[in-house]
Amino acid sequence: MRYAFIQELTKLAAKNKNIILLTADLGFTVFEEFAKKFPKQFFNVGIAEPNMIGIASGLALSGKIVFAYSIASFASFRTYEHIRNDVCLHKAPVIIVGSGAGLSYADNGPTHLATQDLALMRGLPNMTVLAPADPVEAQWATREAARLKSPVYLRLGKKGEPVIYDKTPKLKIGQGNWIKRGSNFVILACGNIVFNALKSAENLEKKGLSGAVISLHTVKPIDKKLIVQLAKNYSHIVTVEEHSVVGGLGSAVSEIIAQIPAKKPEFLISGIKDDFPKKLGSQEYLRKIYGLTPEKLSLRIAKFLKKS
Repeated sequence: MRYAFIQELTKLAAKNKNIILLTADLGFTVFEEFAKKFPKQFFNVGIAEPNMIGIASGLALSGKIVFAYSIASFASFRTYEHIRNDVCLHKAPVIIVGSGAGLSYADNGPTHLATQDLALMRGLPNMTVLAPADPVEAQWATREAARLKSPVYLRLGKKGEPVIYDKTPKLKIGQGNWIKRGSNFVILACGNIVFNALKSAENLEKKGLSGAVISLHTVKPIDKKLIVQLAKNYSHIVTVEEHSVVGGLGSAVSEIIAQIPAKKPEFLISGIKDDFPKKLGSQEYLRKIYGLTPEKLSLRIAKFLKKS
């Protein structure tokens, strides 16, 4: 996803000299072309993420559209007070780019995991939160983030995420996008785990269980109208996210469902339990532990449907 992001940002920067890219000493093998083409639009501030947000805010309030890039855990946790006070309070057009979302940097241990960042960012006033599912959505989200000219948290995977779409979809901020239609249940997913959610639905379809899959690429503002409609049309709703089950996509969806006065659907949140991992390993290894592989998601959803 990060390569899709920088490819799109390079196109945008060529057309708009007000676009600035800041990095906190990251993006090597990714940003070289951008830095060479636009030396006056690229700054490496060093390992100083809070300072990066301060610089970004100043540039943004001076008329620039600023992308501030770091590993998602550092871009969100280390900088939170500065994002709140310098960016969101002033509605500054700063796009905080969190690369390596969820378990992407699992090999580096708990300090590098971004598994509570959605909870933090969606709690901030004036903040738009985008979590694209694949490189296609990542390019779209980059364009939209620049167009909004307001605070954005852009949550990216790392690299190697498969492309989900056969053709360019019609995407819109705040509107979920149907990836697969189905009648028995619906999966709402966001970010780089959407592919696994789709594969789990395809696995279940082979067993006679028809499941729809929707990418909620905009976690904030979330598609309330769609969720209310789904609650009326489906008896079973599942959320899937590579994020803590506390405060993320599942929480956002449940907040809406809880306020529906009519009979509510059965609801399942699939994500990372509220704990730090006890084991070290790759992203795929931790996905198996947390039940986020297509196979384990299929089993859990099947059990959920049978139990209900």
